[in-house]
Amino acid sequence: MLATLEMRKFVAPEFVIGRDARRLAGRYAKNFSATNVFIVTGPKIIQAGWVKDVTGSLEEEDIRYTVFSKVTPNPRDYEVMNGAQQYEKAGCNAIIAVGGGSPIDCAKGIGIVVSNKKDILTFEGVDTIPTPPPPLICIPTTAGTGADVSQFAIINDTARKVKIAIISKKIVPDIALVDPVPLTSMTPELTAHTGMDAITHSVEAYVSNASSPVTDTLALESISQMRDYLLLAQKNPDNIEYRNQTLLGSLLGGLAFSNASLGIVHAMAHSLGGFSDLPHGACNAILLGPAIDFNFSACPDRYEAIGKKLKPDCAGDTPAKTKQNVLSAILSLRESLGDTQTLSELGMSKKDIPELAKKAKRDPCLATNPRIPTIADIERIYESAL
Repeated sequence: MLATLEMRKFVAPEFVIGRDARRLAGRYAKNFSATNVFIVTGPKIIQAGWVKDVTGSLEEEDIRYTVFSKVTPNPRDYEVMNGAQQYEKAGCNAIIAVGGGSPIDCAKGIGIVVSNKKDILTFEGVDTIPTPPPPLICIPTTAGTGADVSQFAIINDTARKVKIAIISKKIVPDIALVDPVPLTSMTPELTAHTGMDAITHSVEAYVSNASSPVTDTLALESISQMRDYLLLAQKNPDNIEYRNQTLLGSLLGGLAFSNASLGIVHAMAHSLGGFSDLPHGACNAILLGPAIDFNFSACPDRYEAIGKKLKPDCAGDTPAKTKQNVLSAILSLRESLGDTQTLSELGMSKKDIPELAKKAKRDPCLATNPRIPTIADIERIYESAL
C-alpha cells in the first residue's frame, strides 16, 4: 500500500518506558520547576504502594505534594471540579497522575479547569481549551487506555448521564513515565478489559478516515503486541517482561488513536459508560465485533489486515468469508481472556437502546468512523450486543 500524500499532523508527549520509570517523577517535576505537585490517583493505587514510590521521589527533590484520591472509574464532572478546588487551595503548580485512564483523564480535566476557570463540561469537543494546563506527568498503572500519551480526556457528565470527549493537543501530557512494575497489581479481569481497550483503539485508528501511514504502522504493531503478550500477561501477572510488552502495545495504540481518532465503538461505549457506569474496556470488548460487522463493507482490505495480525489465516476467498474470519478471531481472543459477557448480562435491556443510540450519535468519535451510521444502525448494533 502506497503512503498517502494527504497532509496529516502528529502529536506525542515525551515518554520514558521501562522498569522503575515511575521513580523518575521527582526529577521531571523538578525539571518543570514544580514546588507543590497535585497527585491524582485512586484508593487502590495507593493501597498497592505505587503512589508511595512517587511521593518518595518527590521528597528526594524537596518538592511538596498534595494527594487527591477521590477518583472513581468513569471520572465524574464533580470529581474534576472538586480536584480543581483542592489544587487551588493547596497552591499547586504541577500535576502527576498515577493510575489507569480514570485518574489520568481526571487529572487532565483538573488541569483544564485550574487554567481556564470554567466548568469542565464547557470544554466538550475539539480544540476548545484557550489556556494550556499546568505541567502534567502521567504514570499509567494499566496497559490499555493510552490516556498517558493521548490528546483525549473522557469525563462523565452526571446530569446528562453521558461521557463527554475533550480533544486537544493542549492536554497531551508533558511526559509519560511508562513503567511495567505497577501492572503486576492488575487483576485478570482488568488485564482483559484494558487489553481489549488497547486492541479497540488500534482497530478503530487503523480504519479511521483520519488515519495516516504513521498511525497505521503504530496500530498494526500494537495489535501484534497484544496478540502475542496479553494472554501471557494475564496468566503470568508478575512477569515484568510480559507486562512491559503489553504496556508497549498500549502506548503504540494510544499514539495511533490520539492522532487518527476513533470510531463507532468508542462513541457507543461512551454512551454506555455515562448511562450505566459500566467498565469502559468491557463495553469496547462487547461492541467491537458488532461494530466490525457494520463497518466491514466500507474498508474490507483494512479489516483483513487487522484480522491477519490477530490470526494469520484470517483471509478468506470472499469478502463475506474474510469478515467471518475476522469476527471469529476477535471472539476467540475474548474467549481466551475469559471476557465473554454480553450487555444484557451487564444489566442493559432493549428498552435502554433508544436513549443510548441518541447519545452515541452525538459523540465526536463518529466523525472518523469509516461508515456513518444512522440512529437505527446504532440501535441495531446495541441490540446485537445484548
